[in-house]
Amino acid sequence: MPLATKKEDKSCARVKCYKAGNVSDIERHNERKNSDYGNVNVEPARIPFNVHFKDPGGKSYMDILREKEARGEVSRRGLKADATLFDEMVLDINTVYFEEHGGYEFAKEFYAEAYRFAVKKYGEENILSAVMHADEINLAATDHYGKPVYHYHLHVVAFPVVEKEILWSARCKDEALRGTVKEVIHQISHSKKWPSRTQTFDENGDPKLTKSGKPLFRRSYSILQDEFYDHMTEHGFAGFSRGEIGSDAEHLSSLQYQIKKDTERLAEITQRVKAEEVVFETNHEIYRSHNEIDNMGKKTLFGSVTLQKEDFKTLSDLAKEGISSRKIIADKDRIILEWRDDYFRLNEAYESLKQKYRQLMEYCKDFLKAMKLFPQKVKKFFADLFAKAEKSSEPVAVKRKPKPRGKDAR
Repeated sequence: MPLATKKEDKSCARVKCYKAGNVSDIERHNERKNSDYGNVNVEPARIPFNVHFKDPGGKSYMDILREKEARGEVSRRGLKADATLFDEMVLDINTVYFEEHGGYEFAKEFYAEAYRFAVKKYGEENILSAVMHADEINLAATDHYGKPVYHYHLHVVAFPVVEKEILWSARCKDEALRGTVKEVIHQISHSKKWPSRTQTFDENGDPKLTKSGKPLFRRSYSILQDEFYDHMTEHGFAGFSRGEIGSDAEHLSSLQYQIKKDTERLAEITQRVKAEEVVFETNHEIYRSHNEIDNMGKKTLFGSVTLQKEDFKTLSDLAKEGISSRKIIADKDRIILEWRDDYFRLNEAYESLKQKYRQLMEYCKDFLKAMKLFPQKVKKFFADLFAKAEKSSEPVAVKRKPKPRGKDAR
């Protein structure tokens, strides 16, 4: 079956935020610790093909945070209890780009360089995990190429660290120290790492200005898109354009996104089938005129038929056209049958996904209702629950009774 009209290949760079209470969800997904996946396209047999450019070494993301805090490498000083502690940077280009440039091996080269871009943004010491997923199959591309085709993308989990100066307070006994820098800490702060707006500068380092002479600001994530595109093209990767901010795909769950894409494909196939039905109707009208052709001419006594010159020319032209059209019709029939088979298969898959989605929504309805009515209480409940679970999982030292000595040992 022909692939839907190929869209322009575009890079994608986005950042998601996670707190202590929900980081385990993305950890289980990225490190493939789940027994089942919400993303229906993950093939467990392909998990060994995933590539870690930075491996957490079997430790949980929270364990790594505690260890780095204990060594003084990062700090949560001054943060609220529910502050963002982890960033997940997702770097991506659509599936067909990799398939047309070398597939799996090319993707490994591309994302090795993309990882170096992430290191520039966060510092390698602040990255917990960086993994290229190669186990999520793309159904549309698989249908088109007639072989399994996988969607390659990179997940980078890091601490959003900034340097923060701690000043001596006005109550310091030494007046000379008051207001000066006491120490510099590596504070975890997503809002400072990714401010909502960032001032821009030209190639000379001078601030860019608007027409009215005011400083020109841009959204940090928009600048990130530019930087990712520039980095990859400067290192020899071409054939794609800068991505766009605000794609709705990045806000959908994997299941919702799959339903959305299958719905689009189903609508496209339906439209094609309807177009071919119009052709069938036209052909049917032509076939109905056969009776008129059969009545052309006059039969003689001995069974032969005499035709007027105009009728003979008409039949001759129709015969030539019919011979030329046979192959076209045969090809059309074959394509229509393929489309109809795909239509019924996709319709069945679409209904199955809708059923799963309804079951998921039914299963989560109480939670969603609670989140809508009491969001802060629900978040606090789960934060406390996860904290208790982590605390209970820590090993407990067992005290042994000392052995008796002397006569009491008998």
